Amino acid sequence: MPKLKTKKAAAKRFKVTAGGKVKYKKAGKRHQLGHRKRACKKLGKRKGAFVHPSSAGHAKACIPYAL
Repeated sequence: MPKLKTKKAAAKRFKVTAGGKVKYKKAGKRHQLGHRKRACKKLGKRKGAFVHPSSAGHAKACIPYAL
């Protein structure tokens, strides 16, 4: 059986934890941080988040060797 190809876009966005959850970084923390965004919104984007379990299977299929 041939090797599976990794979707490189997904590999850059998702990491799989030891427990099998799929973790990602929240969007919106790259630019325009001096204005337009409230401090509470910026603070909330510091932490990573987990993909919803119903969508986690699709993300894991895109990165087969990250498990």
